[in-house]
Amino acid sequence: MNTTSARTILGFDYGEERIGVAVAQEVTATAAPVTTLKTVKGAPDWDGISQLVEQWQPALFIVGLPLNMDGTESNMCKKARRFGNQLNGRYNLDVIWIDERLSSIEAEQIKQDKGAQHQTDEIAAQLILQTWLNENGLHT
Repeated sequence: MNTTSARTILGFDYGEERIGVAVAQEVTATAAPVTTLKTVKGAPDWDGISQLVEQWQPALFIVGLPLNMDGTESNMCKKARRFGNQLNGRYNLDVIWIDERLSSIEAEQIKQDKGAQHQTDEIAAQLILQTWLNENGLHT
């Protein structure tokens, strides 16, 4: 049996124009969309990210890794890894990368099917986080 802690985790769906953000609680094993941040001249909105880190006090970051369909790393993977490394350097928290193939497509479908109020990017971040929770046996 898995024991769960009460850690809060922030997840990111990195993109060159927008970064989706979601939050998860290990104790409830649920993830929820939070916001979508626009990049500033191609750079992450570090002020916005810092505000979210202050608000949520995460213990861990999860970053989606946009692998190619054959499992190889795309050019966007390098950018997502750079973003994750910057998160680690700025906030001194561990970063875990999760395969996010097709998460944006699934997020768009969820948005259309359910008429979700959240943007596609933050729903994709929620899916990335939920994948991590499920893979670690933290699902309800």
